[in-house]
Amino acid sequence: MIALGSDQAGYELKQVVMRHLEERGLSYKDYGSYSPDPVDYPVYGKKVAHAIVDGECDKGILICGTGIGMSIAANKVKGIRAALCSDTFSARATRAHNNSNILCLGQRAIGECLALDIVDVWLHTEFEGGRHQRRIDEIE
Repeated sequence: MIALGSDQAGYELKQVVMRHLEERGLSYKDYGSYSPDPVDYPVYGKKVAHAIVDGECDKGILICGTGIGMSIAANKVKGIRAALCSDTFSARATRAHNNSNILCLGQRAIGECLALDIVDVWLHTEFEGGRHQRRIDEIE
């Protein structure tokens, strides 16, 4: 199960990502926001982060205007490795090397097609373990 969250600046892209996940038969839970009305992004970043550390969901996707605020908010939760990605190389690397459990996207920073490519790469890249696990253990 994939946890999704956004503020108003990421609301439209979140709708696109939800349709994309549905088309691929992937299950998700939307933790808000539920409209384009102004909200505080840390609320939704933390909701998604807690859904993952509490075991409700396996991974998460957070979207705001730049993706920066959401990544900062989510990374405040112990056990979260949120990565802001604006390209597919970074999406692949952060899963393979960092075992990131939240992908952050910026609606104002990337287009829809690129965002969906990033989502697909991130969701389908496995963690390589090995020397990378040692480094994650050091972070934790």
